[in-house]
Amino acid sequence: MASDIPKVVPLTCHGHSRPVPHINFSSTVEDDQYYLLSACKDNNPMLRDGITGDWIGTFLGHKGAVWQARLSTDATIAATAAADFSAKVWDTHTGECLHTLQHSHICRAVAFPLQPSPQVVATGGFEKKLRIFDLTQGSNTSSPINATSGENGANAAQTPPATSYEIGPGVHGGTIKSIVWNQDYNILTTAAEDRKIRWWDLRSRHPVVEYAVEGAIGSCELNTLAIRPNDPGILTIAAGKSVYLFDGSTPGRLLKKSDFRYEVASAAVNNESGKLVTGSAGDTWARVYDLRTDEELGMDLLSSPSCLMT
Repeated sequence: MASDIPKVVPLTCHGHSRPVPHINFSSTVEDDQYYLLSACKDNNPMLRDGITGDWIGTFLGHKGAVWQARLSTDATIAATAAADFSAKVWDTHTGECLHTLQHSHICRAVAFPLQPSPQVVATGGFEKKLRIFDLTQGSNTSSPINATSGENGANAAQTPPATSYEIGPGVHGGTIKSIVWNQDYNILTTAAEDRKIRWWDLRSRHPVVEYAVEGAIGSCELNTLAIRPNDPGILTIAAGKSVYLFDGSTPGRLLKKSDFRYEVASAAVNNESGKLVTGSAGDTWARVYDLRTDEELGMDLLSSPSCLMT
């Protein structure tokens, strides 16, 4: 019976004027606080209180749709990937743009290592290139932006741009849609439009495992629990009409594949509660399943197609 399905009232965060293709939560920082960062096609990523949803600030500076946004583990910096052929790194306390990382095509994905205060960031996109930028080798702070007001700060002296190197030239056969840094600093995971999931070893700069999924990739996220230090997590991938769950500590080790009757746009898991949540590409329902049995536990009607990144 429909009346038996529990209804969860969502926390609505207003402010964006166009679709939101990606959201990212930080880990728990001081006093059980955490933050939420949203990427939006209105060019303006927003930082919010993760508990209340209250707006903290908007990072102004991109001149194209922002496709992905991620916070560092300690939430001190943020990175955004955009259609203006750039990725940007931001100071979340002051709102300053610390680095503008130029690309020759649309940037779709960014990732930080899971260590606090990361000194590097990974990027990828339409170039089909996985790049690692060293943030200690240069900066771009000539026109800092205040997160709350958007006002230009005092001009700083120009310094050389952050240096970068490419991982695995020519390997990706399509746009890189997502990058995940594993608990092991030396391992990165990429999801691309060639329907391949690849685990990369930064020491050799070559893929150690490659896995082909059966449909177009909608999302690729590492779901971890903040209450478990060094939790390797579960790599959750929505592709076609399936959700793939990989062991976060062992590259390429498939834990489970769940098949559905609809195209899955996004998926997230909570291993402690044993729940899997999916968003559909064709309707506005978010569905909750038992992680072990795939039994549908509930569903909630949203105002637009779901993108669930936790």
